[in-house]
Amino acid sequence: MSRMRMNPRTSRNPKTANFQGGVCRRTYSNENRLEGTLISILVVAEKSSVAMSYAKVLGATSRKDGYLEGNSYLVSWCVGHLVELAPPNVYDAKYVKWSIADLPILPERWQYLVSASTKKQFGILKKLMHRPDVDSVICATDAGREGELIFRLVYQQAGCKKPFSRLWLSSMEDSAIREGFAGLRPGAEYDPLYQSALCRLKADWLIGINATRLFSVLYHRTLNVGRVQTPTLAMLVDRDSKITMFRKEKYHHVRLTLGGAEAVSEKIAAPEEAEALRAACAGAEAVCVSVTREQKKEAPPKLYDLTTLQREANRVFGYTAKQTLDYAQSLYEKKLLTYPRTDSRYLTADMAETVSAVLHLAAKLPPFDGCKEFFPDVTLLVNDGKVSDHHAIIPTLELEKASLSELPVGERNILLLVCRELLCAVAEPYVYEAVTATFTCGGQTFTAKGRRILSEGWREIDHIFRASLKEQPEDEAEPAALPDFTEGQTFDQVDASVTEHFTAPPKAYTEDTLLAAMETAGKEEMPEDAERKGLGTPATRAAILEKLVAAGFVERKGKSLIPTKAGINLVTVLPDTLTSPMLTAEWEQKMTAIARGKGDPAAFMAGSSDMARELVKTYSHISEEGQKLFAPEREAVGLCPRCGKPVYEGKKNFYCSDRSCQFVLWKDDRFWTSRKKELTKKMAGDLLKKGRTSVKGMWSEKKGAAYDAVVVLDDTGEKYVRFKLEFPKRKEGVNGKK
Repeated sequence: MSRMRMNPRTSRNPKTANFQGGVCRRTYSNENRLEGTLISILVVAEKSSVAMSYAKVLGATSRKDGYLEGNSYLVSWCVGHLVELAPPNVYDAKYVKWSIADLPILPERWQYLVSASTKKQFGILKKLMHRPDVDSVICATDAGREGELIFRLVYQQAGCKKPFSRLWLSSMEDSAIREGFAGLRPGAEYDPLYQSALCRLKADWLIGINATRLFSVLYHRTLNVGRVQTPTLAMLVDRDSKITMFRKEKYHHVRLTLGGAEAVSEKIAAPEEAEALRAACAGAEAVCVSVTREQKKEAPPKLYDLTTLQREANRVFGYTAKQTLDYAQSLYEKKLLTYPRTDSRYLTADMAETVSAVLHLAAKLPPFDGCKEFFPDVTLLVNDGKVSDHHAIIPTLELEKASLSELPVGERNILLLVCRELLCAVAEPYVYEAVTATFTCGGQTFTAKGRRILSEGWREIDHIFRASLKEQPEDEAEPAALPDFTEGQTFDQVDASVTEHFTAPPKAYTEDTLLAAMETAGKEEMPEDAERKGLGTPATRAAILEKLVAAGFVERKGKSLIPTKAGINLVTVLPDTLTSPMLTAEWEQKMTAIARGKGDPAAFMAGSSDMARELVKTYSHISEEGQKLFAPEREAVGLCPRCGKPVYEGKKNFYCSDRSCQFVLWKDDRFWTSRKKELTKKMAGDLLKKGRTSVKGMWSEKKGAAYDAVVVLDDTGEKYVRFKLEFPKRKEGVNGKK
């Protein structure tokens, strides 16, 4: 639907291909052709679903194992990151065991591996790259830093030397794909982007591997440390600390009822002062001393980038960031949305005509077909200077053919949310008159505030959308309209009351508010022209949150994200270097320079290696108390009968927590093993609490039969605990016989 959006960092060289009749025809000199050999072009997409869309447009309709073929094209795909940096044990077998003595791990020559789960697809790509009839390759992975990295690592690991071009798309519509293949760029133009991505990958490996091993060994627990996830965890811990340390304070308002409105005093701390003012005002005269009216406008919202879409979906539907990304990605692959992993909220000028058509399609969808006719201002959406890799997320012209009822509910909700944002973004401003009336009574000032709506503008569309939802999201109540107060107006015998309030602690982060905080973290340290600001990228933030939850450092409670005890302890023990967003700010600044051809990759990597060395040198020892921070919380089985201290379960015994006390119940005590029974936690608890436990099915070696008995704890204070058996008496029958 949109014209191909080129990366502005690249130069505008003449096109290297011509798109004719649905096929991209390269121009070859005679020496490039083998006599009688058909020439094929290999297209490498990032996902199979995207490859299918390319193949359809290119005419590669013959399905093969792991690729499609036809019309001089071979279209295949990666499966995420096919090629990864090798783990430490590939460099040296000694790294299998984690040891501080072996740190830092600093590879002199980086090695790569194909993951076991993707080995088959890599083999297919490698074979295709080396096919004699394939004379060139097209990098058609996602248009961005990570997409570039995915292709380059496969290309290099496969040992491919054939020339390659770059496809750069923001939409998966057929027309956009055709235009993209007609405007291929030489792959070398994206070398700086690849170097930037490679530096990010290697530096994250260096700091992640060394810091994770260092602190995990020190604290005897796997502590995953990451450049982005650790500062994110630190923000959650800081907010949790503020909530925990918060002490609420009581305050009061005196309220006057005046002609159908309510005027409120300033905050009053002391209850007796509030009561005194209420008494002075009750039945007294109140005078309106001023009325101010100010017309205000709220501009329409901007279009969504991925982060704002994730935040809104969390607010409205309660979706996690990952769920929203998955739904948006699926809609992109179904050609109903443009590329979702974007950080721009604007479109380019060459899209104006197409987006006008999309607007009319969106306006016909329920519930938006209930909106009154409006005249969209498409110029509000356009800003070429604020579009880099990809433009904002919008629906595509495929809306005309789509059956929304057939979409999964999550995808349908996200698509309608994007449609709503597009319609709101081109609507009229929301205009209202803010009214503030001030009164005096009892020697104090009271204020009443209200709002008179002059034009609903874009909010009408939003109201219609929200009214269509089964569950209404929570919104702040807007001030109601005030009566027409005039200066000098008096009110006799006013009613006065006191209301009691408490200061509120900061709210726990939700995915909505945390994504906003991640987006702006460290922003003040970054240059204005930095390509990325904040922690992570729109595409990676969802994965960061999921990793923190999976690692047990964060838990979800409703919509709130709460750090666990382990998460709080991790932030406590790590140096500021790793918990502050400053490192990410510094790295993004340098990686942006590298991507633009103005930075030195070697210098960046040298600095990362120095940082790893300094971490190991500075933090290789901790106190004995510090080592206990991540010890699992133990549940006491009972209290020691000798000293009264808690008794805990070990692998082989139940032991007193006081080391000077020698009380132990051994699980492999001959008393139990000879009777073919195991001393369980419940049995030990009964022995400690009641001094006895009932046991069924104990084995008698002498009689060769099983029996039931009560085992009594017979502790005489000796090294080994003793036990006695008691047998329940049989009840006598009616004849007095047992």
